[in-house]
Amino acid sequence: MTETNPAAESAAPHRYTAAMAADIEARWQDFWDAEGTYAAPNPSGDLAGDPQTVARPKKFIMDMFPYPSGAGLHVGHPLGYIATDVYARYQRMTGHNVLHTLGFDAFGLPAEQYAVQTGTHPRVSTEANIENMKAQLRRLGLGHDKRRSFATIDPDYYKWTQWIFLQIFNSWYDEDARKARPIADLVGQFESGERAVPGTTRAWGELTAAERADVLSGYRLAYASDAPVNWCPGLGTVLANEEVTADGRSERGNFPVFKAKLRQWNMRITAYADRLLEDLDALDWPDAIKLQQRNWIGRSEGARVDFPVGEDAITVFTTRPDTLFGATYMVLAPEHDLVDTIVPDAWPAGTPALWTGGHATPALAVDAYRKQAAAKSDVERQADAKEKTGVFTGAHAVNPVSGERVPVFIADYVLMGYGTGAIMAVPAHDTRDFAFARAFDLPMRCVVEPGDGRGTDPAAWDDAFDSYDAKIIASSNDEVSLDGLGVVEAKAGITRWLESRGIGEGTVNYRLRDWLFSRQRYWGEPFPIVYDEDGVAHALPESMLPLELPEVEDYAPRTFDPDDADTQPETPLSRNEDWVDVTLDLGDGPKRYRRETNTMPNWAGSCWYELRYLDPHNGGKLVDPDIERYWMGPRDGMPHGGVDLYVGGAEHAVLHLLYARFWSKVLYDLGHVSSAEPFHRLFNQGMIQAYVYRDARGIAVPAAEVEERDGAFWYQGEKVGRVLGKMGKSLKNAVTPDEICAEYGADTLRLYEMAMGPLDVSRPWDTRAVVGQYRLLQRLWRNIVDESTGEVTVVDAEPGEDTLRALHKAIDGVSQDMAAMRFNTAIAKITELNNHLTKAGGAVPRTVAEQLVLLVAPLAPHIAEELWRRLGHTDSVVHQDFPVADPAYVVDETVTCVVQIKGKVKARLEVSPSITDAELEALALADPAVVAALGGAGIRKVIARAPKLVNIVPA
Repeated sequence: MTETNPAAESAAPHRYTAAMAADIEARWQDFWDAEGTYAAPNPSGDLAGDPQTVARPKKFIMDMFPYPSGAGLHVGHPLGYIATDVYARYQRMTGHNVLHTLGFDAFGLPAEQYAVQTGTHPRVSTEANIENMKAQLRRLGLGHDKRRSFATIDPDYYKWTQWIFLQIFNSWYDEDARKARPIADLVGQFESGERAVPGTTRAWGELTAAERADVLSGYRLAYASDAPVNWCPGLGTVLANEEVTADGRSERGNFPVFKAKLRQWNMRITAYADRLLEDLDALDWPDAIKLQQRNWIGRSEGARVDFPVGEDAITVFTTRPDTLFGATYMVLAPEHDLVDTIVPDAWPAGTPALWTGGHATPALAVDAYRKQAAAKSDVERQADAKEKTGVFTGAHAVNPVSGERVPVFIADYVLMGYGTGAIMAVPAHDTRDFAFARAFDLPMRCVVEPGDGRGTDPAAWDDAFDSYDAKIIASSNDEVSLDGLGVVEAKAGITRWLESRGIGEGTVNYRLRDWLFSRQRYWGEPFPIVYDEDGVAHALPESMLPLELPEVEDYAPRTFDPDDADTQPETPLSRNEDWVDVTLDLGDGPKRYRRETNTMPNWAGSCWYELRYLDPHNGGKLVDPDIERYWMGPRDGMPHGGVDLYVGGAEHAVLHLLYARFWSKVLYDLGHVSSAEPFHRLFNQGMIQAYVYRDARGIAVPAAEVEERDGAFWYQGEKVGRVLGKMGKSLKNAVTPDEICAEYGADTLRLYEMAMGPLDVSRPWDTRAVVGQYRLLQRLWRNIVDESTGEVTVVDAEPGEDTLRALHKAIDGVSQDMAAMRFNTAIAKITELNNHLTKAGGAVPRTVAEQLVLLVAPLAPHIAEELWRRLGHTDSVVHQDFPVADPAYVVDETVTCVVQIKGKVKARLEVSPSITDAELEALALADPAVVAALGGAGIRKVIARAPKLVNIVPA
């Protein structure tokens, strides 16, 4: 707490204090709301406004969607919101029409779990949380256009989320055109015979409705399928890969997650893999985020190769087809469809006991191993464990280049989520295959010549030899030879041979999998899908949207024993039979249908919310095309369009950001928007951290009650440890913005968070340091207002030369820092100017005071607005022009030039910054100190680097 002196307060009744700040801030927040100060006009529609403002260059500035938690905000949460507010205010003052607002991402598990625990409807708790968060954010003076705010749980909003889902459902990706097209175009191709119906020789008109639906499902960008999923019995729902932790547990609740096969909705994001990669190049994003997306998409070139096994064939994808002759066994993912098909009734004669896992039959061995693998996460399965596990299926495949029979295993280090879920194992040249071969005593064959002197017998090696810079050996048959070729040439040669035989082809593979889009819970957007008696999915017409969530008695998905992987989901919506079973007329008369009882993931609403900000009250269109083009359309430097600045955490690199890009591209392909990318510039703010204090048991203790004595930390007489970590209620170290606002004022909090360090770097919170920015505002106030009388003290006099230079250097530096979001250094420059005025003494010239207030306005808008009015202005400081530096005062009048002889300083000259090298050389040689130092010696060389250095080399 700050200490106050009652005598001093009574002697200075107009001093800037926390109480005065609270009064000023509340008054101006009310004024801004009443006047619509932050309303950004659209070029048309219900939010159209001043044509002169619309004619300005636009800036669309966004924060990542906040989730309205019941715990409210701590001081770490507003860091990004304050930063975007400062930047938006600066952009307004530099002549831009700025769209800056904030909505709420309000569907999802937290509210649902709270509803399960308390019986409170998720909407009730969520809306209460939103109101609390709005109040906290308003207190910070954030300049949001409140007309544009919404929550994803508003039916008027999720109507369009459902509408977008139907656009995706009713689309397919045309590989030739490289874009999404309406599914009706594909149906037309099937009907006309332009495109053959896959999997059958029958014509399209000969197929039943269910058969047609199955065919189209293989093309739709949103489709339902039986697929391996992450099933979490403890939550009663399936999870996306990104929602599972590295140790195979749910991100929420920390429950075990298992692999299971369930019928789920998916988004065919894989169709856009290449475009998602290519378009990254034109985005102004951090390199680290681009790299994460590239790695997540995981594009790799290689070949698909068929290995015959009985009546079937195992297809593998390999990036090293040049090593095919070295494949001595195969491995399938335990979930691979072919496993059940190829497993024989008994072990082949001579099967080593090591391969059987101790089981009497292949079927028993495979079943036991599958259960073991299902309990591991993908990350655990890919980890380089010391012990490789697996089991022989009892089947053999045929190596297509050598004709050799090779055993087929299942092992957990092979995943269905990459390639084909099967590998050809070349143990001599792959570390994991090498370890597996050693563990199961499998043969190894060297086909890439080592250049390190180890020889060509893998039995003598300690590890595999893997190189792209080596020759191929022992790789030939009667039709093709790779011997002596380099890797690149060998890959091309064997791929041509495989293609000529029809047993393989060159192809590109991706790590990216289709997006699992179903959740077995209540608090999410209902799917606008119904099923007929044959199980065929039908889209609801737009006239039936929004499909609102019904009331249910029990919000919880049915949860199960967290360790029971053999359970099946039961959703809350499925219990409301009056809602699920309905009679609808979808254009061919009334029929009975059954609604989809899964809901969409919480990511759905955040995939397109930037578009709703543009045209938030439009009930007839997703967004007016002219409005969308104005705010997000392509322009110079932004070939794909998008939001001008998007600020949020780096943790969303491969979740929200990838999903939103996919939705944007589909909408762009279908002609609904002009922007192929949602966010042109991305900025990741750092994190505000706090010290966590733990007792001897490792339990967090209240940070506010910890005392520091002699370099140690004590809580209730017990010594405790301290580490820097996250801020949060559970860690008992959270500081709320309400506390700081009450103690110092919102402007002080804003300044402190911006002054703590570079915006993209994490930094520790220190409540004691907040007072530094409080004192800056007090000095600013004192330079303009008399603390005893409350009268403005500025004078209508011309500032002196020193003050003009200090002012314009500050303007120049602050302008550059604001544009580059270097707010901490901008504050340092404002502080320097303010200190200059304080030290100068006397009344501050009005022109200087006004420009200082304008410099401060983006950072501390309340006090700036107050001082601006007290200086006699009647219009808001928010829309004033930002000061412009006079170049004549920015450049130093003189600079110091160092003159060296033999590397030693002999003179210092005060020279003009614009002096030329020749002029500087002449001036240095004429200086008396230099003449004396040379002592008549000749000069071999003079090196002049105007305006700061002359180096003289005597003869």
